[in-house]
Amino acid sequence: MAKQASLQSQTKSTIKDHKFSRNEFDSKNQNQFPVSQSQVEKVIDTKVVSVPTCVYLTLEELRCFEAVERQYEQWGVLFKNCIAIQPSNPAFPTHSGLVVLMAAPKNGYIEVTFLRPVHFVSAFVTSSQRLVLSAYARDQQLLTQTVLPGANLANSDSGGSPNTLLSVSAKEIHRITFSAFDGQFTIDDFSFCY
Repeated sequence: MAKQASLQSQTKSTIKDHKFSRNEFDSKNQNQFPVSQSQVEKVIDTKVVSVPTCVYLTLEELRCFEAVERQYEQWGVLFKNCIAIQPSNPAFPTHSGLVVLMAAPKNGYIEVTFLRPVHFVSAFVTSSQRLVLSAYARDQQLLTQTVLPGANLANSDSGGSPNTLLSVSAKEIHRITFSAFDGQFTIDDFSFCY
């Protein structure tokens, strides 16, 4: 005996599918305007909802000690003073996967430039000292900052836990910086939204 499968069509309900009687609505205090089907469709078509586009960089395709600059250019982001590492120091655990980003060759500073402006940026950060995440406009004007107040290394007496989520949100972010004044820090699960 052969098994049979049935497929059900999923169709959108249209205005034509619904039949309403005048008694279903209280029309005492409503103005009556004749509306044609095409006018209703035009009103519906012009109501467009803007859905944010977010990019999440997994970093796992990067090789250990690879300088990170233009690898994610197709996603609209460029890095400066950044390398990929697989941390061997247990004080700097990863948030997910095996690879994180670290400042190099200069300690304590990573710069990220967006090819088109974004409105939200986040990353999980582990740092040996206070770290500042700053967001800038096209004209280099500071838009907003968020601060990791102190070290958050694993297995230490530091105040916070490793991989603290830092984020900034503002209109027209063109560039961000991570700065820990010559300290060591790692970044994992970097993401941004247009």
